[in-house]
Amino acid sequence: MKASGKQLLGLVLLVLAVSGANRWWVDRHDDAQGRQIASLARPGDIRMISSENCAICLQARMWLRRNEVVFSECLIERDATCRADYDALGAAGTPVLVVRGKPQLGFNAERLRVALARGG
Repeated sequence: MKASGKQLLGLVLLVLAVSGANRWWVDRHDDAQGRQIASLARPGDIRMISSENCAICLQARMWLRRNEVVFSECLIERDATCRADYDALGAAGTPVLVVRGKPQLGFNAERLRVALARGG
């Protein structure tokens, strides 16, 4: 059975509508989560140990800045203390977010929110 042009157009419009609604929902959730994290984070709570060539580090940095979350960052290639801290953690990669003294490998906004909400 062949689909008519109208049926195909209807299907395309349905897919676009669902995709747009999903994007709206994800953005809305992301904004709310960002506001929560920004309200919980205090200076010194979040330190991001990064690498110059790390795409996830760039995404995390942009997300944190976009949501006005207070954090500090160091680069393992430029800062000997940062590199020593990274090596001492035995981390498998970057970024490492040190949240109130406890390391988290990678960036996950929900995990960050939970750590800040429970105090560490």
